[in-house]
Amino acid sequence: MYRISIIPGDGIGPEIVTAARRVVDATRVMVEWEEVMAGQCAVPDYGVPVPEEAIASVKKNKVALKGPMTNIVGAGFPSPNITLRIKLDLFANLRLARTIKGAASPFTDVDLVVVRENTEDVYVGKEQMVGHDAAVALKFVTRQGCQRVIRFAFEYAEKENRRKVTVVLKANILKLTDGMFLRVAREIAEEYPAIEFEEMNVDAQCMDLVRKPQHYDVMVMPNLYGDIVADLAGGLVGSVGLCPGANFGSDISVFEPAHGSAPKYAGQDKVNPTAMILSAAFMLRHLGESEAADKVVKAVHHVIARGQTVTYDLGGAASTSQMTDAIIDSIS
Repeated sequence: MYRISIIPGDGIGPEIVTAARRVVDATRVMVEWEEVMAGQCAVPDYGVPVPEEAIASVKKNKVALKGPMTNIVGAGFPSPNITLRIKLDLFANLRLARTIKGAASPFTDVDLVVVRENTEDVYVGKEQMVGHDAAVALKFVTRQGCQRVIRFAFEYAEKENRRKVTVVLKANILKLTDGMFLRVAREIAEEYPAIEFEEMNVDAQCMDLVRKPQHYDVMVMPNLYGDIVADLAGGLVGSVGLCPGANFGSDISVFEPAHGSAPKYAGQDKVNPTAMILSAAFMLRHLGESEAADKVVKAVHHVIARGQTVTYDLGGAASTSQMTDAIIDSIS
């Protein structure tokens, strides 16, 4: 029996999290779900988007399945996603972008892994005004932060029999911050001689990625670049709505889809649950339930390939719950 924290989140989060939960239950893996609130929905009851109850639950259970959470604009709260990652020290974000037959895409053979440093860089939003007419943002990078995310990328590549790790940055201009990331990557790469190592400037890498994504395998990079490249990778396979993801710390893992909360579609039972369901499959594999994870992935691919019970973005007319039903039927 696994005890797992489940965070519905905001917008479409509750609908797709329910879908993923139903699919996990259909695999007959024994899970006791502990539901906790976080995101905009938590503010009325707790006064903050990320209550300590949510943090305590994930710390206790070590594994969480999380829906997307809305950034609250103009309310003085930091991003709930960033807050959760920093409070739980989830230093590595991992997103998968894999071609699915039946999903519209310019390519047929994409299989990418984007590993993104999660707690440093300019993305953490440390900014200040300098007078009335200028502003600065702090790009903060540490050797420890570089080491642990780069080592994570190589360890993942080795474990999953991946062939190459590409480090992506702009060290020719940002010689101290990105330069440190590159130097650490070169040092760690020497410990993994069986894995090919490659260096790319982020601008050139993005250009090359849309020309020949098959050239890439595992890519590791600082926080801001990772946010951009992960979405680009999603576009190569048809949509970020098809891409699962996870955030990893030293002993805590939080699984979530690559896309946002899409509040305008909340409660309409019409959005694609694929990324959330595949994130749940990713979670099952992490727990050692590889057979159940394979069943979920195969069922998702089967339903999308058939194209008969899929949501509007995949060319169908099915609701979220109808597509979920079809995936569960395929598992059965």
